Amino acid sequence: MKEILKNILKDAGLLLLDFFNNPVTAIQKESQSSIVTEADLGSEKLIVDIIRSEFPSHNILSEECGFIDNKSEYTWIIDPLDGTSNFASGIPWFGVLITLFRGNQPEMAGAYLPITEDLFFAEKGKGAVKNDNPFSLPADKSLKDSLFAFCVDYTEDQDFLNRGLETYKFIAQHSRNIRSTNSLVDFLYVAEGKFGGVLNLFTKVWDISGLGLIISEAGGVMKNINGNDIHFSIGKDLIKENFPVIAGNRNIVEQVLSINSLRER
Repeated sequence: MKEILKNILKDAGLLLLDFFNNPVTAIQKESQSSIVTEADLGSEKLIVDIIRSEFPSHNILSEECGFIDNKSEYTWIIDPLDGTSNFASGIPWFGVLITLFRGNQPEMAGAYLPITEDLFFAEKGKGAVKNDNPFSLPADKSLKDSLFAFCVDYTEDQDFLNRGLETYKFIAQHSRNIRSTNSLVDFLYVAEGKFGGVLNLFTKVWDISGLGLIISEAGGVMKNINGNDIHFSIGKDLIKENFPVIAGNRNIVEQVLSINSLRER
């Protein structure tokens, strides 16, 4: 399954490159921040077709096709194009994410950045690798010496948005500076130690389940914005659930969470 996962990531990445920097039609979904293109759909079809051929009894949950429930203990969680808005604008901050769950726990995960041909992979309890080379994030990096990614999408929840902006101000005053691609790139930069942390107020299971495994296997942590561990429950309702998350080394995550502006009131 590990080698098939890696090969699927690369095949989907090559397909995305065929579309990149060419005119694409973007269709709005739930809000102005959420779009889908023919590249998303083509990548998803390629991935789903291979998984169904190789593992016909497994479940599949994907951003575009929803939940295919075969009552299996294994579920493939797919984001065929993470960073669609970047992709549609010709910005090279995008990639493919695939996570294999066993029960309700991520067992292995891969992320592929086709522009740079970088493939990140993690297996539960076995560490993280980039292009087959083990790596880890620095445990002692401080917020004041770090770049930090802050990501937010359109929302009609003004209270939640205002609390997020309070946190943004704290990060701006206490970090080296703020950067954001609002994509898997932010989380992978955290895993490598390029960013000290990332806070994203709007993610789905396909956005962060695999990246959480990669970050934790690299020595970091990912929490929800109340400071609790993130739990997934495989099923059709999981598709709708939003996961506001923060990730980084433990010290940076605890420092940002300490201001309490995002915690439930």
